[in-house]
Amino acid sequence: MLQYQVVIVGGGATGVGILRDLSMRGITALLLEQGDLAHGTSSRFHGLLHSGARYAVKDPVSAAECIEENLILKRIAASCISDTGGWFVQMSGDDPAYVKQWLAGCAKAKIPICEISPEEAFEKEPLIGNNVVRVFEVPDATVDGFKLVWANAKSAKHYGGEFKTYHRVEQLLKEDQRIFGVKAKNLLNGEELLVHCEVVVNAAGAWASQIADSVGVPLEVICDKGTLLAFNQRLFQRVVNRLHPPSDGDIFVPHETITILGTTSEIVDSPQETIPQESEVKRLLALGKDVLPTLMEHRVIRAFAGVRPLHREDSEAPGAAEEGREVSRTFALIDHGIQDGIKGLVSIVGGKFTTYRLMAEKVTDWIAQHLGNTVPCRTSEEKLLPEVSETVRCEARRLLPHAAAEKMLARLGEDAEEVLAEILHNPGKAQMLCECEMVCIAEVEKIAADENAHHLADIRRKTRLGMGTCQGAFCTYRALPLLWQEKGKYDSLRDELKRFINQRWKGIRPVLWGQQLRETELTRAIYASILQVDTTKDN
Repeated sequence: MLQYQVVIVGGGATGVGILRDLSMRGITALLLEQGDLAHGTSSRFHGLLHSGARYAVKDPVSAAECIEENLILKRIAASCISDTGGWFVQMSGDDPAYVKQWLAGCAKAKIPICEISPEEAFEKEPLIGNNVVRVFEVPDATVDGFKLVWANAKSAKHYGGEFKTYHRVEQLLKEDQRIFGVKAKNLLNGEELLVHCEVVVNAAGAWASQIADSVGVPLEVICDKGTLLAFNQRLFQRVVNRLHPPSDGDIFVPHETITILGTTSEIVDSPQETIPQESEVKRLLALGKDVLPTLMEHRVIRAFAGVRPLHREDSEAPGAAEEGREVSRTFALIDHGIQDGIKGLVSIVGGKFTTYRLMAEKVTDWIAQHLGNTVPCRTSEEKLLPEVSETVRCEARRLLPHAAAEKMLARLGEDAEEVLAEILHNPGKAQMLCECEMVCIAEVEKIAADENAHHLADIRRKTRLGMGTCQGAFCTYRALPLLWQEKGKYDSLRDELKRFINQRWKGIRPVLWGQQLRETELTRAIYASILQVDTTKDN
């Protein structure tokens, strides 16, 4: 029987943010996640660090929250963020009256704006449509969800916080209308885990209603599915939003060497409904052409989808069935002791990835007051991870190609020293295992040996292995011998191979045409013919 002051259910951005904040205040906490950290909504989005401008008209509270957190995260998590800047572009045919509303909303939320001429816009972004009327610069940026979540987890661990992945909470333990712990199942070996605590935080995102329901507490969470497309090149150098009411297919977000076009909005019944459909792909492409007329000439390497966990207090009221874009992106902190008579349980629902730190602060403030802890929040002041020293950076550039060195340092931070020491001892381990994302053998070896890596997909989330143009065609089979070295830790290598390829296939299937179809046929030849792996069976 384990004992902590707090148990957190859910290992997305909000959950690990809460773990970090609690740990920094000296409150003992354990986070339980049913999969790998960031395997859900916190990695299945367009990766936009919002300036708040997107919500300036219809959701002013969210807009103000976003711009404040945008500036904080750029300061404390710079290694996870690319400060690209962003544009809002008014196209011919867009409503000028909305532009006036938007400008007023941005001013009220204190979002800085600078208008530039269409001529300057065409010079900086030559692919943009020539029917642009007005262009406004805002402080949008892009964020790597995987990096940010793991940076929070590492920081929390430094302060004594603990987390367990692949542990599904199956029951909240209740006695006399008070929650006193959780029962969880280790999904890797089937063992049961019992944990006693004073407070349980329900930060399970799209699964939050299921956690609350385990003790009969009603919690309305709307599952809003959003599908996105990933292109194999950087089409724009900055985030480009269309200046009209938020809708489908109106934002392009550049990430390193790719671009993401998003997103759709559809209410679904379950957080597991994340398979992108061909109809959604066609809709996104048709809408995206308004901003980027040559869109169909560029290669889509995959589609992917996530489920936004939205919350509205008046979910039973008329009009509650409106599409997800009508629901506010603000968050709600629910004390179930007050609302439902169940003490020791608090839920945090709604919100945006950009506001995860603020959400975590509000939850931790509530817990600290409940436990009599008076230590103030410091998460807005202290950087997530130490800066990589110039000595380590120079050593990385000496041992690896410059671009590969920078990518590896951004992914690993101070842990890069171990990888560099291994390369120095064995120079052959500097060889690129994944050329698309520039991941070397030594880096994959380190992550494969990590106590929190149990599947190839876990390695992917930490290194981006298989996320480049070839979508795992070459690096997947190259990684298998490194998993074999970790005897007894991973499942059958054949099963790992099939599982990983099928995960990639789920996103590739809706975009099978042109060059992507030819690439997929090559992948099929490698795995189905040469390696004789039939990925259509037993999975």
